[in-house]
Amino acid sequence: MSARNIARFWEWGRKIICVGRNYADHAIELKNAIPSEPVLFLKPPSAYVREGSPILLPFYTSNLHHEVELGVVIGKGGTAIPQSSAMEHVAGYVLCLDMTARDIQDECKSKGLPWTLAKAFNTSCPISDFIPKEKIPNPGSINLWLKVNDIVKQNGSTSQMIFSIPYLINYISEIISLEEGDLILTGTPKGVSSVQEQDELQAGIDGIVTMTFKVDRKS
Repeated sequence: MSARNIARFWEWGRKIICVGRNYADHAIELKNAIPSEPVLFLKPPSAYVREGSPILLPFYTSNLHHEVELGVVIGKGGTAIPQSSAMEHVAGYVLCLDMTARDIQDECKSKGLPWTLAKAFNTSCPISDFIPKEKIPNPGSINLWLKVNDIVKQNGSTSQMIFSIPYLINYISEIISLEEGDLILTGTPKGVSSVQEQDELQAGIDGIVTMTFKVDRKS
């Protein structure tokens, strides 16, 4: 049994694996093709930010977008984990935001370059408190929402995901071994939009958790 506290995984977990375009309506709103296999990218652990600290606007973007997502916290590592036992590797969940410098992402896409500058900057992964697995018995059917300055921007169900959590755990672990404390971001529903300095973002999972973050500029 690990001596590390899984409820504070962000302090010691080694990687954040993100799934892009996992909701068809979101792929369409950004004029992307609906994927036939998961689109993966990474964030470093330095991307984590917790409530009480701000989301910092990168100096190089003028179009920072919010993306609300369900995060899956890995409690037991493995390689080539079968879908049939994938959920045994899940310790719990968090509500996450995948903050994205959309103008930079568009530029990178047009040049065929990686998305690192758009996705991996400091404070690009705000997270809620850890949610134990038993509090979400059916992660494939929960409602995620996000408000900017009290105006609802995103409201969608994980039942709309193209690739399920067991499928993602199997697919990712075939390529990248999963380790205890890793976080998988499972994609965002439609409704992403730009945020500005001093905006307040509130996000939640119905009946489970809410979190609030302020957007600020690095001084």
